[in-house]
Amino acid sequence: MDFLPPIAYDLDAAQELLRQSRRVVVLTGAGISTDSGIPDFRGPEGLWTKDPEAEKLANISVYRRDPDVRKRAWRRRLESSMWSRRPNAGHQALVDLQRSGRLSLLITQNIDGLHRAAGTDPALLVEAHGNVREIVCLSCDRRFPTAEIAQRVDNGEEDPSCEMCDGILKPAVVFFGENLDPRDLERSFAASESCDLFVAVGTSLAVYPINETVTMAREAGARIVIINGEPTMFDRIADVVLRTSISVVLPALVEDLPPA
Repeated sequence: MDFLPPIAYDLDAAQELLRQSRRVVVLTGAGISTDSGIPDFRGPEGLWTKDPEAEKLANISVYRRDPDVRKRAWRRRLESSMWSRRPNAGHQALVDLQRSGRLSLLITQNIDGLHRAAGTDPALLVEAHGNVREIVCLSCDRRFPTAEIAQRVDNGEEDPSCEMCDGILKPAVVFFGENLDPRDLERSFAASESCDLFVAVGTSLAVYPINETVTMAREAGARIVIINGEPTMFDRIADVVLRTSISVVLPALVEDLPPA
């Protein structure tokens, strides 16, 4: 398939593509949450860059077998500043896109829950890597609000277990060594193959298999807009590439957007 050369840094072109669209799929990564004060994991100020020990706490095999790792992980969760973070203008702009009737699906690689907090309809949201605001039992698969389990830790339980089956509890996020939910992948792939515009926001598009959604959309005939601070491997097949503040450019994109 022949691709048009990217129109770089052209906000007007991106706005026109959005106005013409009726079925938009958005893929977001860590970049959309940095203006909410949540650093990415692998960037210069990322959690794993500054503290390699933190990455080990997210390895499922280590987490299952080592109670001390689980205790350290629970203490870190209790001390995390993530709980006080709020959606920014970029998250809110995607809610405005939803209200226009154009949003088919919002796929996020983020686990911070900020899209839900902003008001994105859960029926139009795929949290591909899970959501840190829920806890899951590794034995019975029951789920609990994170605040409920955090309160138990705060009350002195260093390694809280499931009150239903005594199983190990972990955040409902995808750890290293775990697979993505095939139902989430199926929804993401199907929406990408049927959209007329695919917008990637704040993601390096380096994580497989979610990054396949870009290619699927393009090969199905969709136009592509990429908004990211750094180049991605998919810039060459994009129609528009924007490198600017996400919390500034997304509100500008949806400003005065008429209903679909």
